[in-house]
Amino acid sequence: MDSKRLIIFIVLSLGILLGWQEFFAPKPTPQQVAAQKQAATQQQAANSASHNAQPVDSNKLTSDQRILVNTDVLKAEIDTVGGDLRQLTLLKHDSAVDSKKPLDLLTDKNGRVYVAQTGLVAASNPALPTHKTVFTAEKTSYELSGDKLEVKLSAPEANGVKVSKIYTFTKGSYKIGVRYDIANGGAAPLAATAYYRLLRDSQTPEGEGRLAHTFTGPAVYTSENKFQKVSFDDLAKGKGDYAKTGSDGWVAMIQHYFMSAWILKPLDGASVCKDDKSCRFELKQSNGLNSAAALVDYATIAPGQSLSVSVPLFAGPEEYDVISKLADGMEYAKDFGIFHIFASPLFWLLTKLHLLVQNWGWAIVLLTLTVKAIFYPLTAASYRSMAKMKALAPRLERMKEQYGDDRMKFQQAVMEMYKSEKVNPLGGCLPMLIQIPVFIGLYWALLASVELRQAPWILWYTDLARPDPFYVLPVIMAATMFLQTFLNPPPADPMQAKMMKIMPVAFSVMFFFFPSGLVLYYVVNNILSMAQQWQINKSIEKKNKAALQS
Repeated sequence: MDSKRLIIFIVLSLGILLGWQEFFAPKPTPQQVAAQKQAATQQQAANSASHNAQPVDSNKLTSDQRILVNTDVLKAEIDTVGGDLRQLTLLKHDSAVDSKKPLDLLTDKNGRVYVAQTGLVAASNPALPTHKTVFTAEKTSYELSGDKLEVKLSAPEANGVKVSKIYTFTKGSYKIGVRYDIANGGAAPLAATAYYRLLRDSQTPEGEGRLAHTFTGPAVYTSENKFQKVSFDDLAKGKGDYAKTGSDGWVAMIQHYFMSAWILKPLDGASVCKDDKSCRFELKQSNGLNSAAALVDYATIAPGQSLSVSVPLFAGPEEYDVISKLADGMEYAKDFGIFHIFASPLFWLLTKLHLLVQNWGWAIVLLTLTVKAIFYPLTAASYRSMAKMKALAPRLERMKEQYGDDRMKFQQAVMEMYKSEKVNPLGGCLPMLIQIPVFIGLYWALLASVELRQAPWILWYTDLARPDPFYVLPVIMAATMFLQTFLNPPPADPMQAKMMKIMPVAFSVMFFFFPSGLVLYYVVNNILSMAQQWQINKSIEKKNKAALQS
């Protein structure tokens, strides 16, 4: 089996598996869905009973007055109910559905729910403001004119305790400060727990393709347990392995290209956690909505004393240069999956090449050239083995005719020929197998990079994260895959030979739906592979002719 057949077999098998799961796998019956929801509800009830101070367990959103905030990169809507951040529009990023409109990351409109909430709870003072409390604001509209803008909301006094919730917006930043100012005017000490949560539905984010799935769901990071993510399906079943406590870290909702995260220990500040037990993480699903929350036990506030605590919220694109400077481990939100060990250094190299050429398209071309150069010895060994196999194809045909149906003698003769000619049938496969993890890592590095979104290359390529509007690159990709079959040793079976020429073209259909930046990599890689393979084939043919003449 040559390397081309091996790769096509692996990818085609994966494609069939994913296609079956997507289109043909049996869907759960309504009874099964109801049973799952009931089990999840029971699990959540058990979890809620495990803590004395928990956020109010109600996901039903109510609304009152909206406070509008405009900055140079954000347009936000804060509801006076809970002081929730209900709408967040990213002005510098267009919608995947309508490129003429900006992207709504957080929203509670058009049947969607994805909001950021906070609240305070205390056993000694049940009147503290939660996400259901109605706040009052000084104004209904704010416009950023300098470097920073504060939006203050005040809660009704709770048994002598005054609480203000202050949002801080910064010019050019997707990091939003969220601060509680608490003044204990009561007669007893106040030991409050704050919860910071992200609440969203399970709908697929806009623009998510069927053939290029990325993870959407909650994630937790702590310095001890590192990056952990849990799918919506696991939340519905009451499953999921993640850190329940920590002294630092962040909790997030991540999706393709974008994320939102409550940061307990920013790189430019101290942790709000007093110890590894004072901060807890809670991921769950209730009433059809998914919650990713961090619970923080505040220091006890004596009567007549005050406390201010700030936990920043990041809500924006997963740009490596930005998120890696916010908190430890936030670069993992780009989610290169299990191939992170390969994808991360490749993405780092891509960013360095972009600094050199200032164009993401040409950076991809240079990255492909670089990877190809690094693996040149391996691919050369593979192609030399394949070229020798191709040169032996006529002899194999004659031997097949000679031995007829005697398969045993035919196989023995073939092995003797390989031995005398010093040809290893697996020589073309093994070097390619070594490269496959790197190729897959490069795939994820390109697929997960928001830096390619709205990034132009040349001509009509104005967004490398979108499919080619005129399908030029996918057509070139299909042509190169077809032509490359002529460079490989032909299979002994005529029907298999026909299939080997049809399958690459049929398989290339998916490239019509891939981001153009990803297809650009494959096109350049295929052209380079064909050139290298053709050169090696010619050199082997030349040596064989010289040997025959001598």
